[in-house]
Amino acid sequence: MSFYTSLSGLQAAQTDMSTISHNLANVSTNGFKKSRSEFTDIMASNFTSDPRRLVGSGTALAQNKQMFGEGSLVTTGSSLDLAVAGDGFFAVKTPAAGGATVAYTRNGTFAVDPNRYITDAQGSRLQAYAVETDGTVPGVGTLIDVQVPATSGEATATSTVTIKAALNAGAKGTDAEFSRSNPATFTHSTSTTVYDAQGNAQTLTQYFVRKPDETAGDGTVSKATNWTVHSFLGESAPEDGGPIEMAFDSDGNLVSGSGAALKFPVAGGDPRTITLDLAGATATKQPFAITARTQDGTALGEFSGIAVDSAGVIMASYSNGDAVKLGKVALANFVNPTGLRQNGGNYWSSTGLSGSATMGSANENGFGKLMSGTVEGSNVDITEELVELISAQRNFQANAKALDTASQISQTIFNIRS
Repeated sequence: MSFYTSLSGLQAAQTDMSTISHNLANVSTNGFKKSRSEFTDIMASNFTSDPRRLVGSGTALAQNKQMFGEGSLVTTGSSLDLAVAGDGFFAVKTPAAGGATVAYTRNGTFAVDPNRYITDAQGSRLQAYAVETDGTVPGVGTLIDVQVPATSGEATATSTVTIKAALNAGAKGTDAEFSRSNPATFTHSTSTTVYDAQGNAQTLTQYFVRKPDETAGDGTVSKATNWTVHSFLGESAPEDGGPIEMAFDSDGNLVSGSGAALKFPVAGGDPRTITLDLAGATATKQPFAITARTQDGTALGEFSGIAVDSAGVIMASYSNGDAVKLGKVALANFVNPTGLRQNGGNYWSSTGLSGSATMGSANENGFGKLMSGTVEGSNVDITEELVELISAQRNFQANAKALDTASQISQTIFNIRS
């Protein structure tokens, strides 16, 4: 009988070493939770047995208990690296042959895949609550796959450009033939970014040319100044509406030429009209400056980045300044997390022992704090595991010695009988 008692001890020590080895192998696995082998004794008895004379029959595995203590938090700087400080699991939808299933993980290393879904390294999609534009979750909350739109907003062609210029009336005038490639033929220049109907950026450039001073019959020079404004959209000059003639009085106030509708040629289409509003321009002896500039076109926003706030709201930013709220990270919790089934790949699934998932969000009752730019490492302590490994090894050696002793005793009995 002692043979089987020692054999059960060998099996228990081997199971303990296997569990510890598994922990050590995953010491660098993000979100990994270590396990502890717990054993129970075996007693062979019945109701007539004298409890004072009972001898144990060995040991058996009671459970491999998962230890859900928090692992070390490591700062990465990546906005989609998420960690839960406290209780809670990320919910992910895993691809499966029979259809997608929901699993739970503490590994919050996510990224945007080629289809613009937020996924982990194994292609499982992060689950989040659909949100309103202000970031609130409507109703009971609907879980969705988070997909980042490639663009945002609508493109609008620029129809009006307003430029408030402070021209230098003290600059030397010129009557040379204008050439945009020759800076000597113009006094000042400025460029404005405008947009076409598809939201593509274009450059609208104005060249301000101060005309020579006008001299009266008595030889006095007028303090009033006249200017010519040449406009180009890219490399094209307007077919109609330009150049614009501006006149300023002796105080530098604009008298005429506040703006015009410039018609620029479009290949294979009707001319494009942009109204240039120059009202508010001044011409005094001061350095040239643009004091105000506006245009009414908008670009189609291209995806430029993503962020997750402490409440779990996922926000995508775009090149046109739009910020779109895509969802709110959903967290799951369980009555008995140690009853979760380990699926591998740092995934768990619910069982009857764990109870069904209770869903919620970060900072709510029962759920921890969500941290962006941080990942949770393994909760394995190498020193502790090595000590446990030495203990398990000695247990194995002691039970092996007891087994060898039982074998020798049995052999001696066989020799006596023969």
